Amino acid sequence: MNEAHARIFAAIAAIPPGRVASYGAIAARAGLPGRARLVGRALGEVPDGMELPWFRVLRSSGQIAFAPGSRGFREQSRRLRAEGVEVKNGKVPLSRFGLDADIDHVLWGMPGD
Repeated sequence: MNEAHARIFAAIAAIPPGRVASYGAIAARAGLPGRARLVGRALGEVPDGMELPWFRVLRSSGQIAFAPGSRGFREQSRRLRAEGVEVKNGKVPLSRFGLDADIDHVLWGMPGD
């Protein structure tokens, strides 16, 4: 496995349950800004036996990248929902479930807190 793939896999493995990240965010966290497509390619080349929360990686819009209704789409939706992530019409609201979604909440609080 090359170094770039190893860094990408480490960044994906670090996504906590109940959170998601875009391909671009994973690339940036792996020290490969602008290499979102490389993240997608790496996900297609995960070594046998490596457990990786691949289903937590989405397009920058929050959309699942698999074709709607496909086996991969259904599996990703199922796994995300099992972790409490909202998936509606194949899309996850990144403002609520993205890695940095609650940074404003942590720093400033939200109305009603």
